[in-house]
Amino acid sequence: MTKAADKKLIVGLDIGTSKVCALVGEVLPDGGVNVIGVGSSPSRGMDKGGVNDLESVVKSVQRAVDQAELMADCQISSVFLSLSGKHIRCQTEKGMVPISDKEVTQDDVDNVIHTAKSVKISDEHRTLHVIPQEFAIDYQEGIKNPVGLSGVRMEASVHLITCHNDMARNIVKAVERCGLKVDQLIFSGLAASHAVLTADERELGVCVVDIGGGTMDLAVWTGGALRHAEVIPYAGNVVTSDIAYAFGTPPGDAEEIKVKYGCALSELVSKDEKVDVPSVGGRPSRSLQRQTLAEVIEPRYSELLGLVNQKLLEIQEQLRNAGVKHHLAAGIVLTGGSAQMEGLIECAERVFRNQVRIGQPLELSGLTDYVQSPHYATAVGLLHYGKDSQTFDENDLEPKRSVSGIFSKISGWLRKEF
Repeated sequence: MTKAADKKLIVGLDIGTSKVCALVGEVLPDGGVNVIGVGSSPSRGMDKGGVNDLESVVKSVQRAVDQAELMADCQISSVFLSLSGKHIRCQTEKGMVPISDKEVTQDDVDNVIHTAKSVKISDEHRTLHVIPQEFAIDYQEGIKNPVGLSGVRMEASVHLITCHNDMARNIVKAVERCGLKVDQLIFSGLAASHAVLTADERELGVCVVDIGGGTMDLAVWTGGALRHAEVIPYAGNVVTSDIAYAFGTPPGDAEEIKVKYGCALSELVSKDEKVDVPSVGGRPSRSLQRQTLAEVIEPRYSELLGLVNQKLLEIQEQLRNAGVKHHLAAGIVLTGGSAQMEGLIECAERVFRNQVRIGQPLELSGLTDYVQSPHYATAVGLLHYGKDSQTFDENDLEPKRSVSGIFSKISGWLRKEF
């Protein structure tokens, strides 16, 4: 059994409210990611992105990691870990420095980013990500990569994503209890964006909504840069509990019925279709119209997407006031486990009045049959993220600049943050 470090392997670990997923990816010479190990287990002890039972989380993580190790035939020692929860905050800051030698060097870029991120954040929060949006040199604005350009002074606009110290500490503790080291903590919405978006969508303006079991992670991109990150602490589980209450069925069965027979638009379901619904307390199961099930699901999904839409309108208003591109010309990309519902695109297009697509992980090879699905988006994004932020020996690997513009350069700054 090889050690993960020996083979340039990257491991992404996504601990969600409803499932834990571990992916082992091998970085190929062309910079692509080849998935060679997948491990998944039901998540216990997590709620809305936070840990509420440490021992249960440890067991769930151990199970997923063991599966992934077995499939990849390697020993996992460190992981890139996703983080979500309503404690995630974001802010955009600006910094300015004089250009030292008439021409911008990498040091100048590092300095201006350092200046921009040196703002006071609350004591109980810590910085997760520092993401450059754009630079300005003297009178020229909207520069993506300023290195080599001439000027007197440079300004940078950076996006900071912060998280609550204790929330982060708890989830890291669960992973360390399994004998693993956390290479970096990454906001789930950012990881999912890495997996499902194209460079054109980022440029035109797009919102990624990662709908999990306990949280919906939003990431808004315009002009090729991340503009806003937010977590809404309601998601697929509220739909499950609605089904459980409406039909008097155990939550486990309600989840299964939702996944197998659910539809987010009742008019798409024929009146003749029937669903077998188990009862509680040993009572016999009942047969119900599938349309009745859709009538329970549709208003709840509309409400969840309505929450997202309300947030988006606020975010767009803020961007407009700041003089930043605010149109989402590429529409909305829904991903995550709860985005795999029949009729969801039609339901979402009515709410957002914009084009909507379901985001599948892109740019993958290997075990694609397993992971080419929305509920692996965050875990796949962690692999892409890990690939961009790890520095392998230059001779061994020529990294493919798959992410637009300055993204690969950002890796150094991101690593310093953790």
